[in-house]
Amino acid sequence: MDDLALFFHADSYEHDTGSHPERAARLRAIEQAGRDDGLFDLASLRAFESATVDEIALVHDRRYIESIAEVSRRGGGQLDIDTALSAGSYHAATRAAGGAIAAADAVLTGTARQAFALGRPPGHHARPGAAMGFCLFNNVAIAAQHARTSRGVDRVAIVDIDVHHGNGTQESFWEDPSVLFISTHQYPFYPGSGAIGEIGGDAGARATINIPLPAGHGDATYLAAIDRVAIPALERFRPDLLLVSAGFDAHWADPLASMHVTTSGHVAMIERLSSAANALCGGRLALVLEGGYNLEALAFGVIAVSRSLLGVPWSDPLGPPPRSFPIRSVDPILDAVRAAHGLA
Repeated sequence: MDDLALFFHADSYEHDTGSHPERAARLRAIEQAGRDDGLFDLASLRAFESATVDEIALVHDRRYIESIAEVSRRGGGQLDIDTALSAGSYHAATRAAGGAIAAADAVLTGTARQAFALGRPPGHHARPGAAMGFCLFNNVAIAAQHARTSRGVDRVAIVDIDVHHGNGTQESFWEDPSVLFISTHQYPFYPGSGAIGEIGGDAGARATINIPLPAGHGDATYLAAIDRVAIPALERFRPDLLLVSAGFDAHWADPLASMHVTTSGHVAMIERLSSAANALCGGRLALVLEGGYNLEALAFGVIAVSRSLLGVPWSDPLGPPPRSFPIRSVDPILDAVRAAHGLA
C-alpha cells in the first residue's frame, strides 16, 4: 500500500480558458513544483481513466452532460459570465471526474492509504443540471456517489475547505442523510449561499453543515471551525470514507477572496482531517482539488499538504500575510452552527 497516491493527467490542459483565473497555468504550476520538489518521486503518480457518462450521471442530468459535450464539439463557448468551454473542455472535465473516482477507489480498495486528485476544471459549484463558477462536473460529488453505488459504501463525508461555498455539492445531497457535507467559506461572498440555516431538507436535515466566516480570518479561525464543528460532526456521523474539496483560495495571497489562511494553515486543517479519517474510517481520505488562483500559493499548498500526508518535511515559503486587520471573534458563529446541528 502506498502512503499517498496522486492522480494527475495532462488532459487537464485541454480545458483552455485563456487568461481566465481558472486557467491551465494552475495545473502547470503544480506539475512543475511537484517535479522540482521531488514530490512526484515520493508519492505514487498513477494513471487513471476518464469518467464515463454513466458515472457522471450519478450526479448530473444526462441532458446537461450532453449539452457540455455538444458545446465542446462545436469548439466551445461561454456558459455564463464565469464559466467558459473550449473544444477540449469536455475531455478535460471527464478526466478530472475520473481522477476523483480513482482517488476514492484507491483508498477504498487499499492500494493507497490516502489520495489526492489533481484535476481541473474544479467541480464544487457544478449543480446537477447546470455549470457554475468555473465548474462543469462536480468531481467530489461524483466520487461520493461512485463510492456508494460501486463500492458498497454506506456513509460518505465531504469537507469543503475552499473559500467559496460548495453550493453544487450541497444541492446534490440536500435530501440525502447518507452524505454529510460540511463547508467552511467566506460569507457573504460568491455564490451567495451557505448560511447557517441551510441544513438540508427532509431526510437529509442536519446532514448539511455550513460554517460561514467573515472576511479577514485566518488559520486560527479555520482550525477552530474544524475542531469545534467539523470533527465533532464527523465523530457523530462516522463515515466510511472522507472526501475533502481541497481549495487553496482561502490563502492570504489569493486574488479572488479576502481570507488570511497560510500554507501552514491548510496543512494543519488537512492533518486534523487525516487524523479524523484514521480514527473513524480506517484512514480512508481522498482529496479533490478545487480552487486556488495565486499560482505560488496553490502550488506550495499542494506540495506542503502532500508532503505532510507522506510524513516528510514541508515548508511554507510565503509565510504569514504581510499585514492583518482587526477581526471580530467567530465564537458566536461557531456556537450557532453547533446549536443548529445539536453539537452544543
